Amino acid sequence: MSRPASGGNAVLNLGVLAVVVAVLCLLPMMTTPYYVRVVTGVALWAGIALSWNVICGYAGYISFGHVAFFGIGAYTTAILMQPNHGWNFWATLPVAAVVAGAVAALVGWPALRLKGAYFAIATWALAEAIRQLTTVLGFTGGSRGLTTPIRLNDNFFFYTMLGAAAIAYAVCYLLLERSRFGFQVKAVRDNEIAARAQGINTTMVKIWAFVLSAVIPAVLGGINAYWITFINPASVLNTLITDQLVVMVLVGGLGHIWGPALGATAMFLLDEQMRVSYGETTAYIIIVGALVMAVVLFLPDGLVSLARRARRMRLVRQLLGRARDDIAPRRTDSVTEEASP
Repeated sequence: MSRPASGGNAVLNLGVLAVVVAVLCLLPMMTTPYYVRVVTGVALWAGIALSWNVICGYAGYISFGHVAFFGIGAYTTAILMQPNHGWNFWATLPVAAVVAGAVAALVGWPALRLKGAYFAIATWALAEAIRQLTTVLGFTGGSRGLTTPIRLNDNFFFYTMLGAAAIAYAVCYLLLERSRFGFQVKAVRDNEIAARAQGINTTMVKIWAFVLSAVIPAVLGGINAYWITFINPASVLNTLITDQLVVMVLVGGLGHIWGPALGATAMFLLDEQMRVSYGETTAYIIIVGALVMAVVLFLPDGLVSLARRARRMRLVRQLLGRARDDIAPRRTDSVTEEASP
């Protein structure tokens, strides 16, 4: 497992996030509804990719069933907004977060005692179990799914999704990069026995990390359910969602707070461009496979390592320039004039 990059200066990182959000807030005034929906999708995937990075990149546990929490959030919002319940949309989001967090705590208590592939299989089984339950239970709509009230306002969902993703990144940055809890999570990931010897309650640290990684996709799943107006097990509990999260985080940078945002942006825009240019073809799968191979071979730390590599290259050029000047000092104009007859 690669070690995450340093979070850098807290004020600077949060300032960059604030500037990016401020610029994006002006986007609906400067572009068409199509691009507004595209950026809404980027914000959605950046947020749920962040949640997978929390449990894998920071806690060191590979989850193959993270889509379960996305589906729990989507179904919680959709069920509570049905006419027989009539809940307000905003009121459903905290409930979705609590339900997903409770499921994560209950499942995590025994599952986080497992290691490696065993934990991955356990999370995959959780996602499959929830998908099967939603298919047969009556209040989930079964295989027919559920519809939510229609709200024809792209800007509303744009700002809601963007705000939720920005809050998720700010909270995760403060918790995982600038707090005692974040150091404990990394210590448990790097060496659980040593962390326990230092007095860290490793079980509770892992459970809280798992709960944090579950709450984020639950809230975003609830927003997505209201946005797309229709959900069923195949759309919000599809294992392909987890697969896409894995690819996005690996491409962006595993274990880095901004890696999921970069990976989600790159992969979602690539997917959208392929869809517009070539329609539903298998070319996208080939390109994604080639891209992942290239990242693994040449950028094992993901796209976030490009900035560090650029800084290293500038330093190397500076050092080479100084060494060249030491060996063969540059001729100045005065030296040239003295040497001339």
